[in-house]
Amino acid sequence: MNMSQIAVLGCILSVTSLPAMETVTFPAADGLAVTADLYLAHDRGAPFIILFHQAGNSRGEYLDIAPRLNALGFNALAVDQRSGGAAKGVRNETAALARTQGKRGGYLDALPDMEAAIAWARSSGRAAGKLIIWGSSYSASLVLKLAGERPGACDAVLAFSPGEYFSGSDFIAKSARGIVVPAFITSAPGEHGDWAGIFEAIPSAAKRSFLPERGVHGSSALWSSTTGNQAYWKAVEAFLAEVPR
Repeated sequence: MNMSQIAVLGCILSVTSLPAMETVTFPAADGLAVTADLYLAHDRGAPFIILFHQAGNSRGEYLDIAPRLNALGFNALAVDQRSGGAAKGVRNETAALARTQGKRGGYLDALPDMEAAIAWARSSGRAAGKLIIWGSSYSASLVLKLAGERPGACDAVLAFSPGEYFSGSDFIAKSARGIVVPAFITSAPGEHGDWAGIFEAIPSAAKRSFLPERGVHGSSALWSSTTGNQAYWKAVEAFLAEVPR
């Protein structure tokens, strides 16, 4: 067995030996129960990444991604927001419950769920170290909004295919002007114009961007089934390596 084969085997063993995923719930500010999958593979002082899905999806968007983040040394929480549906056969429980309770499921309506996830990660003690927030499509825009408007809410932010998906042409860019933590933005090749102004508005000296030759919208760019996923992973891993632990 050569060295490259040994390295691959070691990676496989490290992922397959990780603790099982645990599904948890916690309340949003309006009392709605938010469902999330907890991938706690390390001690609670390890860096913790909160993962938010794109429109029409669920926490299942991260079934392939969270274990790889575990293997890189991060704990993770994949959250169901009330604006969503299903992904990889996983139903969005938060969205389903919101519908039964007559609660709205628009993009901005998901903000309390995202804020609740951050609060729960801290208050539960699961995120005792650095906390990173990560969004996909509409939630990519919202994590940038949270990072810019709530100093101390996170220690870094990653946004996959953000854009001005809300009222006003600079709704997110205005918030981005307050981002002082490390920030990473990427997207599909043809989406650069959707977030160029947002990226320009970020004052953080530790901001990074990646525009691939091939790829897709949102965090699904990292799925093993997505052509070009390796290039995304290389950029993500390089950024995460720069975030102080």
